Amino acid sequence: MQAAEAKAARGGTPGPRWRGRALVAATMAFAGLLAAVTYDQAAATAAGREEVRAALVDDIQKESALSDDLAAQLEGLRAEVASSRAELLAASAVGQEALDRLTVAEQSAAAVRVTGPGMLVTLANADPKADDDPVGGDAEVDPRGRVQDGDLQLVVNALWAAGAEAISINGQRLGPTTAIRFAGEAVLVDFRPVSNPYEVSAIGDPETLSREFLTSTEVIALAELSASLGLRFDFSREEELTLPAANIPELRNARPEADQ
Repeated sequence: MQAAEAKAARGGTPGPRWRGRALVAATMAFAGLLAAVTYDQAAATAAGREEVRAALVDDIQKESALSDDLAAQLEGLRAEVASSRAELLAASAVGQEALDRLTVAEQSAAAVRVTGPGMLVTLANADPKADDDPVGGDAEVDPRGRVQDGDLQLVVNALWAAGAEAISINGQRLGPTTAIRFAGEAVLVDFRPVSNPYEVSAIGDPETLSREFLTSTEVIALAELSASLGLRFDFSREEELTLPAANIPELRNARPEADQ
């Protein structure tokens, strides 16, 4: 009789072990709910960051388009001024002599548009590895998989040494005072940003350029490093390249040239 009553009592009232299991199950359920809410919040935050990033990219593209339009207008005005100046100076022997000297100076300063055969070198970042997790987004980019300002400097110097007469990077002409440097994650050429991929155009004899450029020890080392890191490093001979004029440098001081 007492055994039956004890059994009935155990069946009617949850024991300590059952209560413990129920507590564990409830805790796990709450933890799962909390994790789901946290994940949703993180995903929403990632989506917000992506929306802000897209807006910034759109603003940059609009401003870049405006800058390119102004640059094209400036190029047209320069051409008009140069044409009028040449017409006036060519009217006299003294003016023609001054025009010839001015032409040489402009070419040396990269102040005029040039066209001719040459070589095109392309550098590009390694392809990123995508992550399917919407919260994490893309995998962290290895900085070694990005083209550095030093890589572009090396290519440009090697092209000059190979006999290049004029060079540009993504349409930005290099002049005597042009600097190539990093600013944050952007590469600046003459203080203007250029983006991946980077196309380095060089005017000169294609055969001489390719031979001297590709046999440079620095270029060989860069090509091997690029291959090991997955960077793109291509080159080709071009029958015709057109490079725009460089930005006119600011005149800080001047003095008359001494008589020879």
